[in-house]
Amino acid sequence: MKSIQRSLSVGLIAVLLLVGLLLVQSSLWLFESGLRRNLATDLREETEGLLTAVVQGPEGFVLDSSRLNPRYQRAFSGHYFRIDLPARSWRSRSLWDAEPTWPAGNGMAEDLLDGPQDQRLLAYRATYRRDGQTITINVAQDYTPILKSFTQVRLSGLGLVGLALLVLLLLQRYAVKLAMRPLERARQQIAQLQQGQRQQLDVQAPVELQPLVEQINHLLAHTDDTLKRSRHALGNLGHALKTPLAVLGSLVRREELAAYPELQASLAEQLEQIQQRVTRELGRARLAGEVLPGSYFDCAAELAPLFETLRMIHRRDLHLHWHSHEGCRLPWDREDMLELLGNLLDNACKFARSEVRLTIAPITDGYLISVDDDGPGIPEARRDAVLERGTRLDEHAEGHGLGLGIVRDILVAWRGELLLEESELGGLCVRVRLAKQSQRP
Repeated sequence: MKSIQRSLSVGLIAVLLLVGLLLVQSSLWLFESGLRRNLATDLREETEGLLTAVVQGPEGFVLDSSRLNPRYQRAFSGHYFRIDLPARSWRSRSLWDAEPTWPAGNGMAEDLLDGPQDQRLLAYRATYRRDGQTITINVAQDYTPILKSFTQVRLSGLGLVGLALLVLLLLQRYAVKLAMRPLERARQQIAQLQQGQRQQLDVQAPVELQPLVEQINHLLAHTDDTLKRSRHALGNLGHALKTPLAVLGSLVRREELAAYPELQASLAEQLEQIQQRVTRELGRARLAGEVLPGSYFDCAAELAPLFETLRMIHRRDLHLHWHSHEGCRLPWDREDMLELLGNLLDNACKFARSEVRLTIAPITDGYLISVDDDGPGIPEARRDAVLERGTRLDEHAEGHGLGLGIVRDILVAWRGELLLEESELGGLCVRVRLAKQSQRP
């Protein structure tokens, strides 16, 4: 998955690296240009100083060594000259036996010259006229130390660019994190929507996110309204069918059909299947009727009246009890949880001898709900068959055999998991595993 942070970081690195290299290189180029102009001025002044050392003697022009700078006398000192006259020439002792390729034109040489001992020379040439003679003076200065200094400065500049790049990257990551906080809040609010803690996203969002938030809120309202209308229409249809089904049920039991027992039994069977299908679809419509959960299921507030109702329906001497962690609140719709737990506990009470126990425990990714009874239990080979709608192992117990089937429909909507195991109490243990992210979409 493409990362916004990574894309921004790569773009920032590329831009800053390019800008940094351009700044370092252009700064060095401008500095070196200014330095060469200053050195050209110094070299021109040196030619003028050397010109004063060329004096008129009895036999023509001679070089007065007393007027020369001592650095011209030291071998390979880095300062060199050559003076050319039509009849003769002089060169500094510092050149020793080397002879650079002096520039052909007056002024600063465009390129550095190769000097003795791998030196790189900055050269200047000037031509003068004295007493009707042309005097050409070439001077050169070792530029190698300056080149080394520039190399060190360039490396230092690259190091500073790298350090600045690192600092800017850290600042950029922090800035992106700050900029992404509204998106993180929106994500948390969407999670709260899923858990039933709110019905809409907070409209107090940054200007850039307001259109998205408003569109999501509009979509939530539209979806909720559409599902409510569908639920209402399906409910009306189901209620409208109840009366004709009841009439058909009474007609099937009439004495006129007693003479046709096979036909009467077939009609009764088909009618019962229709009633079961209508009941099932009405239950599924209620499960899908709300776009968001209505509220949390408060265990302490809801389980006490549920258990009291079960005692009234079943035997008063039946020992019913439940255990959960303190402050237990399940993030699922109250009505759905009452139907889920009601069906599980009702089935357990029908077959229990004396005790039914409900346990709600938090797990890593959600909750584990266990319903245990001390009844006869279910053989392991037949447990899968019990989950099928209408399948009953005890035909004498009251009910239509739909309890676990309805539970299964709820868990399908919630993407939960249902397991049948042997209970510690000796009967059946029904375990329901619900993940937090398995709430209804």
